[in-house]
Amino acid sequence: MTLDSTRTQVVVIGSGQAGLAVAFYLKRLGLEPGLDFIVVDRNDGTGGAWQHRWAALRIGSAHRINDLPGMDELGISFETADRQAPAKDVVADYYRQYEQFYGLRVQRPVDVTSVFNRGTELVVAVEGEGVASGHAEVLTDVVVNATGTWGAPFIPWYPGSDSFAGRHLHTTDYVAAEDFRDQSVVVVGGGTSAIGFLLELEEVARRLVWVTRRPVEFLDEGELNLEDGRRAVALQDEAARQGQALPSIVSGTGVPRTRRIQAAIDRGVLIEHEMFVSIESNGVRFANGAFAKADAIVWATGFRPELRHLAPLKLREKAGGVQVGDGAAWKDPRIFFAGYGPQASTIGANRAGRLIARQVVAQLSNL
Repeated sequence: MTLDSTRTQVVVIGSGQAGLAVAFYLKRLGLEPGLDFIVVDRNDGTGGAWQHRWAALRIGSAHRINDLPGMDELGISFETADRQAPAKDVVADYYRQYEQFYGLRVQRPVDVTSVFNRGTELVVAVEGEGVASGHAEVLTDVVVNATGTWGAPFIPWYPGSDSFAGRHLHTTDYVAAEDFRDQSVVVVGGGTSAIGFLLELEEVARRLVWVTRRPVEFLDEGELNLEDGRRAVALQDEAARQGQALPSIVSGTGVPRTRRIQAAIDRGVLIEHEMFVSIESNGVRFANGAFAKADAIVWATGFRPELRHLAPLKLREKAGGVQVGDGAAWKDPRIFFAGYGPQASTIGANRAGRLIARQVVAQLSNL
């Protein structure tokens, strides 16, 4: 089934965890998928950003993956999934089953190029193989942006970045540890992705150096504490309400000290160094003059919200973010954000799906 120029009440952009959660509750509240609301996704397959993760990332070593609302009715759960299975494959399979079971009729691959006003109506411009004529416009009353962050990787600039003769790779570019055999690798970042790369590279790289902007807080509990999760959500929510750039989730939660991570600390693999101050052609230079040779720099430095397609609506604030309260843009109540701010992780995405769906239906009744 392909998408063409049409009219609908709601367009949900993105079919990752946040987008599917909103779609589930929109249907439960009486809206018909493919008619009253349309879900579009630019990827060929299911699974949201998870389908692009590296093959060695397993269910057991990934961030906790929360079940989608209503997933229990399918008889599947990430809690009981094979912990040794590739996370990308399991998530893609479960999301595919979920979409089919609830008849969400996700349109793909459909890329949203822009969202803009035409009079009193919102126009969602789309293109891609999933669009019948290649390009189309969907008129709608409400847009739910659930694009997440995977399409907007962030790599900070450091003096000499352009002079580096080796490879710069972001988390999105990482495929397999074997690609770095016998190389000197600098891994940048203080989250679980950086730590995962270090553990994978330990057996193949000639030399590993781990650098972080701030000391990593390891949690002795071994798993994410509920209070830590609430603190991270509160920090995200405050930033979103102020229209500020969003802080990272890990800065508010810390990293659980699992047995695997503790073992790596004990054998000297996870030794943090302060951030380097410049990059040279064959390595990185630290503030004290020390030098670390590098054939590759892996930037596990996170992402920014993917909002380029919303630029015509002029929602961004001078502080760098979009002012969002309870999932809705303060500048335009027709635009909702799922997976943004306090919802930008498995900590808050599912919970926000119900809230946003209810608000969307309320907005439609007002219109």
